[in-house]
Amino acid sequence: MKPLGPIPAGFETLDGELAIGGKSASALADKAGSTPLFVYSKAMLDRRMADLRAAMPDRLRIHYAVKANPFRPLLEHMAGKVDGFDIASGGELAMILAAGIDPEKVSFAGPGKRDEEIEAAIGVGATLNCESEGEARRTLAIAGRIGKVPRVAIRVNPDFELRGSGMKMGGGAKPFGLDAERVPALARELIAGGADWRGLHIFTGSQALDAEAIIETQANVLKLAAKIAEEVGEVLPKLNMGGGFGIPYFNGDASVDIAAIGTALSARFIDLPDVLSETELCIELGRFLVGEAGVYLTRIVDRKISHGTTYLVTDGGLHHQLAASGNFGTVVRRNYPVAIASKFTAEPEEEASIVGCLCTPLDRLADQGHFPQAEVGDLVAVFCAGAYGASASPANFLGQGPAREILI
Repeated sequence: MKPLGPIPAGFETLDGELAIGGKSASALADKAGSTPLFVYSKAMLDRRMADLRAAMPDRLRIHYAVKANPFRPLLEHMAGKVDGFDIASGGELAMILAAGIDPEKVSFAGPGKRDEEIEAAIGVGATLNCESEGEARRTLAIAGRIGKVPRVAIRVNPDFELRGSGMKMGGGAKPFGLDAERVPALARELIAGGADWRGLHIFTGSQALDAEAIIETQANVLKLAAKIAEEVGEVLPKLNMGGGFGIPYFNGDASVDIAAIGTALSARFIDLPDVLSETELCIELGRFLVGEAGVYLTRIVDRKISHGTTYLVTDGGLHHQLAASGNFGTVVRRNYPVAIASKFTAEPEEEASIVGCLCTPLDRLADQGHFPQAEVGDLVAVFCAGAYGASASPANFLGQGPAREILI
């Protein structure tokens, strides 16, 4: 038997079933018309934001990283909760505009920006986080051609990384950002070229659960930003300090201590160098804000036994939940938090593996978990599905198509 990941706190029960927003899993599936289905909870989104605001210093601004989940109703809801949005493509810029979000609250990072993406961002007043000298110079040239002043920051590739992060985005050779020692010269070039200088973006890693590692990295980010600003010779208008706050996915994971992070940041903000005294300071978070607020519901369509192993076969799978299947960057597959949603309060009594409907052995949602006796028609819930689920999975693999999504 293999352990399952921890189910996030805050979910309800109704007549023995998992409930979200006061509605049972079966009622939600009926409302959607069919499964598979992603359900996102407004209450859990709001609670996470309230807890984060309470923990962080008042001066700190919070941005939402759209790549975690760009579902339009969720974006519209988050617009009333966060101070800005971070995007990584022209497609995400179009989603932001369609959701009625002010593009001047948007920053655009990511290597390989196409000229048309740069032009679109300049045209609507979004900030471009330039990732190389070449991209910065293309930005100035495009802005000159269309007669607009570009809002420009520089993404920095620092010499340090976020210890223990699931995905390291800084330190050493990276495709992301400009090596720190080259940033001051480019910043002066952008300012001299007439750009609206918006500061620095320093993102070092993601999915970290160790508060001390995050605290250490944030201290290093502030120190590096101050050094660069001194060398540029300008007060830094804005510093995006990155994010990195993770959520528990696997057995043994513990929630990151945001109170400790907020306390440490508050102390550092009191004693900032003069060059950062007026700087707008922000963090960008995606998974941490929305990941635990989402559940993937999929229905059991077959129950079978092979060589003594019970398989519960669902109508969903890795084409919607690539990460839960273990095929999104993990080296050793471990079980996400998974439950039989229609028998949520029942006691476990059998060992079973939950698999999807695709004809590949990679399509696994839970290996040898301990579950209540489940039958055809029962609903399975995969938790921590609010981030990197619907939009980060190969929905069209084998012609399956996307899952439904609802915000409740």
